Amino acid sequence: MRKVLIANRGEIALRVICACKEMGLRTVAIYSDADRHSLHARFADEAICIGPPRSAESYLNVPAVISAAEIADVDAIHPGYGLLSENANFAEVCRASNIKYIGPPPEVTRLMGEKEKARQTMKRAKVPILPGSEGTIQSEGEGLEWAKTVGYPVILKASAGGGGRGMRVVRTAEELPGLFQAAQSEATNAFGNGDLYMEKFIERPRHIEFQILADEHGTAMSLGERECSIQRRHQKLIEEAPSLQVTPKMREEIAKTLKRCMEGVGYQNAGTIEFLMDEDGKLYFIEMNTRIQVEHPVTEMITGIDLVKAQLRIAMGEKLSNIVHEPVPMRGHAIECRVNAEHPEKFTPSAGKITAFNVPGFNGIRVDTAQYAEGVVPPYYDSLIAKVIAHGADREEAMARMQRALEMFIVEGIHTSIPLHQRIFQDEEFRRGKFDTKFMERFFEREKQRKEVELVGS
Repeated sequence: MRKVLIANRGEIALRVICACKEMGLRTVAIYSDADRHSLHARFADEAICIGPPRSAESYLNVPAVISAAEIADVDAIHPGYGLLSENANFAEVCRASNIKYIGPPPEVTRLMGEKEKARQTMKRAKVPILPGSEGTIQSEGEGLEWAKTVGYPVILKASAGGGGRGMRVVRTAEELPGLFQAAQSEATNAFGNGDLYMEKFIERPRHIEFQILADEHGTAMSLGERECSIQRRHQKLIEEAPSLQVTPKMREEIAKTLKRCMEGVGYQNAGTIEFLMDEDGKLYFIEMNTRIQVEHPVTEMITGIDLVKAQLRIAMGEKLSNIVHEPVPMRGHAIECRVNAEHPEKFTPSAGKITAFNVPGFNGIRVDTAQYAEGVVPPYYDSLIAKVIAHGADREEAMARMQRALEMFIVEGIHTSIPLHQRIFQDEEFRRGKFDTKFMERFFEREKQRKEVELVGS
């Protein structure tokens, strides 16, 4: 491998470019008209415009991406996360074009991307899964029968999707028909596939995921877990590693199970297996992401393993034993905050020109971003503009460093989520680590009550 095209934009494109440069690989960036002055286009060895601002006409346009790869005569394509990263058809086109796809084989991407098939695959491998339907549900009547078997509350999920779309919690039989139709319609509109399946709904779960690496010689391993329970509308805001709730014994047992499962399905490259943890501390598989994750830096910080370099080396045919040495170290604690271009209270998008931009630094702080002063945040793409990662000897030090970093992070000209993160880090429930995926709902309710008290007092 000598030249890699990065089929993405923003901070992840720049992250991959950095890894390639350190390995002596030439890089090719693709960009839309809206990203003409972006840093990923500026710092790559070559940059090719592939279309208008809208993703469908540029970053998601497979013929345009492949044409750029052929024009630049690249050996491989790294898809990053989002966009085409879990598109099995894109991986197949890369294969047909004799271009190495830096990710799992398309057959495995397709298997793990269809959630109900992935669920059954995990069940056969003895990975714990939530009680639920055997396959997709074809009608409201079938849904009622499964709900009776599973026991309310249940959750309907889109078989082909994620991000909270095509998902409905059902608490009674009377609710099911209407919610079934709503979930099916939303799934069809979002993913072009209205298939739904059903699982038992856990009221106050924690969201915990395990990082996987697998080589092309049949070996896989887990690099530990990340806690991703701080979410708003199923979108992660803050991630940590390791989780306060996963014991060394649990980590070891899950690692053995996932190793067996991933080797059994022929998985290759990086991936993440996501679980819900109930109030008794039991883990249940929910889905797999067949790509690098937004939150991969927290795993890098505590293990010292460069996951993007590992992806590249695996794609070059190296054995995992030469890349990662077991036992995988766990050093200290790491926390990541996703900084989004949005109003911190209204949560409305905030595109526009950045007039001032100062990133924090010093001990234990890493900032992954592709933004800069006088740069423009376009309105066409995901609102993520930066990731702040803090590492410390323990969670207390990591939190202190993160609070200091958030104070030093200056972004002017647009709104960002930084003030929201600062308020979360002052919350006692968060500081004690006593949270679950419903944390933000309780957090906003506490803020509302506090404001009402202050209003009465004034």
